[in-house]
This record gives sequence, C-alpha cells and structure tokens, in this order.
Amino acid sequence: MMALLEALAESPEPLNLKQLAIKTSLHPSTAHRILSVMVEHRLVDRIEPGTYRLGIHLLELGNLVKSRINIRDEALPFMQKLHDKIHETVNLSIRQGDEMVYVERLVSSRSAMRVVHLIGARAPLHITAVGKLFLVEDGPEKVREYAQRTGLPSFTRNTLNSLPKLTQELERVRRQGYAFDNEEAERGVSCVGAGIRDDEGRLVAGLSISAPSERLNKAWGPLVKEVADDISHAIGYRPVRALRR
Repeated sequence: MMALLEALAESPEPLNLKQLAIKTSLHPSTAHRILSVMVEHRLVDRIEPGTYRLGIHLLELGNLVKSRINIRDEALPFMQKLHDKIHETVNLSIRQGDEMVYVERLVSSRSAMRVVHLIGARAPLHITAVGKLFLVEDGPEKVREYAQRTGLPSFTRNTLNSLPKLTQELERVRRQGYAFDNEEAERGVSCVGAGIRDDEGRLVAGLSISAPSERLNKAWGPLVKEVADDISHAIGYRPVRALRR
C-alpha cells in the first residue's frame, strides 16, 4: 500500500494499473486488489476505469495532522540530541514582525555563560543568526524597508548597522544556508543558526547554538543546518525535486 501511495505521490498525473505495477514491482492483480481497498476508503480515487490518483481523504488526514503539529514539541528531541553532541546552548526561535522570539532553550552546563535572549525574549532580526535567515527569505526590497523602518540599531561594535554591511552578510548567508551572529547581539557570545521550514516550504522557525565566542566552532554550521533540516522533515517539509529532462 505504501509503495502504491508513494508512486502516486511522485507522479503529477494519474497513473494506470500497468504503470503502478511497474513502478512498485507488484503483480497487477495484487496492485489492483490493494488499490480497490484504498479506493473504498478514499485514500485513492479511481478517476476512470484503471486510472488512479491520490484520494481526498489523504488531504483530510493531512490537514488534521497539520493542525496538531507543534513545532516546539517536534523540535525538542532533535534539540536534545544536538545539545548532547555539542554541549552548548541550543535555541529554538520564531519570527514576530521585525524580531525573533525565543520559544525554547536547552542551556549549556559547561559555564555560567550569560545570554540576554532567554525564553520569551526578543531580538531584532539583524543581530541574530536566525533573524538573518528570515531577512534573506524576505529579499532585497523588504530588507531595505526593514533597514529604513528600524534604523538598524547597534547593540555591540560588531552589529551590522548599515544596509551595505547587512546586504553583504545576507549574501554570504544565502550562499551557505546557515548564519552566524559574531558578537553582534552581546559581547563575548556568538551564535550559529539555520532555518526550519514547514510542509508548504515556508521558513517558520530557526535552530541555533549559542556559546562563548572562544568556544563557538564555525564548523558547526553544516551540523546545525542538518539538524534544522531534520526538524523541517519531521513537520512535513519536502524539498522540491528537480525536474527530470
């Protein structure tokens, strides 16, 4: 059954019984028997004799699952594994307007590192690693509007407080797929973050590691991105596949 559902999901067009049997390596009679049960339960629609597509009941179930998904609950097990591996503070944040809001945090026990951004705290987009990812998602025009609207206030001497500096940094973030806060929010503390996407591909949250600057390893960037991608997958995100020629 799962093989048949996957085959139908991968095809933008309805498939006939012969095509499905070939794609799934099932005997046509076996495929037909399973499809008949799925049609009965509306998991698959028979749109004409011998031709099938995914059924409307899957949409109903999908909407139910989506309504029950809590990003924080889904992210916590992945955050815990990352924390256990890195032994530094792991944060989950979401965007609200021009700020990032921290909604979950697993604190490092290695030091009494002071970080301003506790759960529920807010920080402007341009001074946080994850906030930069949301600015990249916005695009150049909205970034200019953000800069004009906020004035890009400085929090440390490293804060990117001009549009040219911020634009240059965002281009770097766009290329690598993750971002750094290099003591831009707080002196002595650095951060590396990556984005989390939902089932519609929207950037909905960010995962980050905070650490004293002397301990933060730039090589953690790909690891944070990998874990953020795992969380995205857990809440339904599937990258768009390149079209075959």
